[in-house]
Amino acid sequence: MLWVGCLASPSLSQDDFTKYIDPTIGNVAQFLVPTYPTMQLPNQMLRMFPVKQDYIADQVEAFPLQVVTHRTAGIMQMKVTLGDITPESWKQKMNIDHDLEVVHPWFYSTYLIDDDIRISFAPAKKTAVYKIDFPKGKKKNILIRGNGEMTGTINADQSFNLKEKIDYKTRGIFPETRTMYAFVYAVVTDEKNQPVPGVEMKLEEQKFAVVLPPATNSTVFLKYAVSYISYEQAKINFEKELSRISFEALIASGKKAWEKVTNQIEVEGGTEAQKRTFYTSLYRTYERMLDVNEYGKYFSGYDGKVHESTRPFFVDDWIWDTYRATHPLRTILNPELQNDMLNSYTLMYEQIGWMPTFPQVHGNHMCMNAYHSASIFIDGYRKGLRDYDIEKAFEGIEKNLMEGTFIPWRQGTSRRPIDDFYHQKGYFPSLKIGQAETEPQMDGFEKRQPVAVTLGISYDFWSLAELAKELGKTEEYQKYAPKGKDYRNLWHSKHRLFIPKDEEGNWLDIDPKLAGGKGYREYYDENNGWTYAWDVPHDIAGLTELLGGKPAAEARLDQLFREPLGMRKSEFYVDGSNSTGMIGQFSMGNEPSFHIPYLYNYLGAPWKTQKRTRFLLDVWFKDNIFGIPGDEDGGGMSAFVVFSSMGLYPVTPGLPFYDITSPVFEKTTINLTSGKKFTVLAKGASRSKKYIQKAYLNGEEIFSPFITHRQIMDGGILELILDELPNKAWGKNATIPINSK
Repeated sequence: MLWVGCLASPSLSQDDFTKYIDPTIGNVAQFLVPTYPTMQLPNQMLRMFPVKQDYIADQVEAFPLQVVTHRTAGIMQMKVTLGDITPESWKQKMNIDHDLEVVHPWFYSTYLIDDDIRISFAPAKKTAVYKIDFPKGKKKNILIRGNGEMTGTINADQSFNLKEKIDYKTRGIFPETRTMYAFVYAVVTDEKNQPVPGVEMKLEEQKFAVVLPPATNSTVFLKYAVSYISYEQAKINFEKELSRISFEALIASGKKAWEKVTNQIEVEGGTEAQKRTFYTSLYRTYERMLDVNEYGKYFSGYDGKVHESTRPFFVDDWIWDTYRATHPLRTILNPELQNDMLNSYTLMYEQIGWMPTFPQVHGNHMCMNAYHSASIFIDGYRKGLRDYDIEKAFEGIEKNLMEGTFIPWRQGTSRRPIDDFYHQKGYFPSLKIGQAETEPQMDGFEKRQPVAVTLGISYDFWSLAELAKELGKTEEYQKYAPKGKDYRNLWHSKHRLFIPKDEEGNWLDIDPKLAGGKGYREYYDENNGWTYAWDVPHDIAGLTELLGGKPAAEARLDQLFREPLGMRKSEFYVDGSNSTGMIGQFSMGNEPSFHIPYLYNYLGAPWKTQKRTRFLLDVWFKDNIFGIPGDEDGGGMSAFVVFSSMGLYPVTPGLPFYDITSPVFEKTTINLTSGKKFTVLAKGASRSKKYIQKAYLNGEEIFSPFITHRQIMDGGILELILDELPNKAWGKNATIPINSK
């Protein structure tokens, strides 16, 4: 089953929206990790980006044959040189001119300015081609070096095989090392797809060299396939994808694959810059997860075995980042793809015994906190996605929460005494101020994060309880539903924030703006107490009650965006470098903040949601190399841009409705895979005309800033009448469609 084929054909649009994709947007980070200009097909295994210190650097260290895991430098790193090969040849960097680069998801090209060499690249699903234009009359070299242990063979027909060992070491006091391999089958050909005469190949000590004499043609092609199964499978992948296609046709095929997913959303209006930001964000949401099924077989890093299956097997996801918006976006754009991803999670649970949280190709990566894979199952199930073993999924979620530890960065290991405390008392305990750590499994850098853990696990138990209710498991629902209220145990009525408690039930006397060390991890996680004050997406009514009712909650939310740092920025970022894109105490650059500006919809002031979301998009998401306010963690931040620009957002994954806000574009049309269309009309939408006056769904006036998933998937038109000044009455008394299907 090839999910790309399930997409509806793009309508006869006036535009090819792939021209707005710029993979260099966000390539310079404010503090932490930038975006990478990744070349690949949508959700496919083979990917590449040049290995550089950062975007600003004008030297490329290597061009990898494969990037195994998101944001890593890749394996079997290739470079090209001229003249005799010396020990320094393997170390030298390749100098480029940024203005001579061509960067598209389906095609990359750069000019090595010192050596007069142009390198071009085009990906397929499990294969790729490098086109290398050397200067004439010179000795030419292609050098490939392994990051880990690399072996290989040189075949009589001038093809060659390379194998690189990939090791991954888990964290904790009992770490394990997982080992897998990447296999490559490759050939070097001329422009007529013939072996290059006089070529010499050498393999020794993790170094592979292809030497081409001066008399050979200046243009050569390195064509290769990658497999995680075997050399034989790599050759099968090669035959299926590269044996009968030219480099130009490969580029055209890749562009067409991106057109299918990009042109699924057609926009009119807005500025060129807004379109570039929007469509580049859409591209980022298709970078992951990755299908590692190789034509009927896949290697699973979860049990170390090769499995036969005609269904995609998806890996490489960071659920803490992507459950909020990336997965919900797929439930609209490609339900079958999301079904396959849910099925993959279920299979991974069967193979490893824990429902993964950061599933990578080599197995679950223990990262962040909580078990938010619970979220994507209740969200998908309530949106009609059920083509997987839901009972097995429930079993895995329940096991995570009842038998697993809640210690950050330890997911998938067994329950500890500190977890027993949580189950008994309903909160994750903090150490006393100055107290040495008592739990040997605790990570020295990541710390306890007790408030973040308590809030995250509360949401996960809510997700588990809601799934139990959907499955008719009344006993389990009654058992787990109260745990969704555990967040209340850390609510401090005087601070009006969630504050840590120690094991004796005593509040810690901390400054919730700045306490907790690096990333505030002793108490929170990557964000301070002002951000986590709103991290209760599953019980907004309960949080509103704690804040003293809607007017008081609205005033408190206003204060979030206006509350000063209370220190110089240089001091703030010593510990708060994860909290980027600041507006008051609101951090646009980190995932727990994404839903916050939408909370005005629940407090009787939807016009403030419209104001805030448009302002955030305009200020923090530019169409340049600085255009991402924080880490783009696998589509999480980009999905916020896609949703918000369309005028929609899923505040509570697991409840099948979306919040409405002011869209960026005058017309946004989603070509649904069913063949239907859902359109958002907002005539005159602009910075000066953004406030919703009235709204109509399929011609019938609506008075609520919410729309159900079913209403979108049935197709139709949401028309928003905009004007310069807010209509403070629209949506003020709206009810939440909690039970909508």
